[in-house]
Amino acid sequence: MTTTHTVAALTLCVASGLTYAQTDWHELEAPLLSDHVRLTSPDQFAKAGEAYFSPDAKWIIFQAVPKPAEGEEPAPYYSMYVAPLVYEGDAITGLGEPIQLSPPGSANTCGWFHPTKPGVVLFGSTMVKPTEPDSPSASGSGRYAWSFPVEMDIVTMTVPQILDSMGLLSDKTPHSFMPQRITDALGYDAEGSWSPDGRFILYTHVNEEGDGDLYIHDMATDTDTPIVVAKGYDGGPFFSPDGSRICYRSDRRGDDLLQVYVADLVRDERGVITGIKNETALTDDGAVNWAPFFHPDGTTLVYATSRIGHHNYEVFGLDAMPGDPPLKRHARRITIADGFDGLPVFSPDGKWMMWTSQRKEDAGVGTSQVWVARYNGTGADVCAPLDQRQAELLALRQAGDGATLLDSRQFKRNWLVGIRTPDGKTVTYRVNPDSEVSPLGGNS
Repeated sequence: MTTTHTVAALTLCVASGLTYAQTDWHELEAPLLSDHVRLTSPDQFAKAGEAYFSPDAKWIIFQAVPKPAEGEEPAPYYSMYVAPLVYEGDAITGLGEPIQLSPPGSANTCGWFHPTKPGVVLFGSTMVKPTEPDSPSASGSGRYAWSFPVEMDIVTMTVPQILDSMGLLSDKTPHSFMPQRITDALGYDAEGSWSPDGRFILYTHVNEEGDGDLYIHDMATDTDTPIVVAKGYDGGPFFSPDGSRICYRSDRRGDDLLQVYVADLVRDERGVITGIKNETALTDDGAVNWAPFFHPDGTTLVYATSRIGHHNYEVFGLDAMPGDPPLKRHARRITIADGFDGLPVFSPDGKWMMWTSQRKEDAGVGTSQVWVARYNGTGADVCAPLDQRQAELLALRQAGDGATLLDSRQFKRNWLVGIRTPDGKTVTYRVNPDSEVSPLGGNS
């Protein structure tokens, strides 16, 4: 089902009797997200996140810190894992036994599956315990900082368990079952992903001064080419599904905020990526905007943002095509729950969205874990107006316990929701696609 609306018309609907007591994040995130499942558990991991699907959506790769023994502190660095997804029919219902890929004691981040070679993955790894845990770092705010060990490189390896699950493992299988370095430049190399044809790795290189640039590693020639070298940290890049564009985040304004960018790739006559053109800022605001990821149709993307507040990062959707300035772009809030929600990705077929969340299964905030939900929309729905019921529930939540829905009507990209408050007053609330709720007025 989709939530596309005709925004030129004014729509009126009456649904009296609905009250705030009926709302929770399952309802608030419907109809775009349904069948939510927490894939990793705090019983096994102190924290887990940044997960990505295999090309056939049967496995995921993610980073996590194992739950320590009682009385011990959690490990200071993430380890890298893969695990099989559990399906019942066409529904994802859980996660199989995780398999650790990274060497003990090493720092690891940003895994990815090869698009055509079964069982082959890459990730960023120090391979050994970092010697400088407090190396230069970049951040969107004082609360959200991360270190960049200079030993971090892009590594690749073959996971035998994945080959075995596909019936492809044999004594003659060419493989490297231990991580092997792809990059070896001085400084932090991570945040990597393969191009759709598997020839190029797009990644972030951070020098000793903490300035991050985007590089392309050509697997055919074993060469590295810088393609985005603006001042400030440029990172978190991904190829578009057709390999013609990239998305990434940047703090080039130097204001402790991050903005989302897209750009077209430039190739020479041999098809080698040499640079970018048509760089476009999709956001330009006072929020921390990061972790962009394309919808499979390539025209929209999802990303994490603090536009609701630094206390509660959420996943938003955004038009990702060049042309319009940021203030004219259509955005929509996708996740609506307490606690951090970020690092969103789609399955290759667009049927599932996976992300990192601190939500609990009932309510409240817990540890960061990997979640997945069925995505019931199209690429266009990523930046469509909120669904009518979402707007009604948000207005009821704003009005408080005992409030009653009177009516709702759509005007352009906003919803106007009539509410009878607990003290008997009638108030109209405006709900915009950001899920911001503001009263327009009322009477007794």
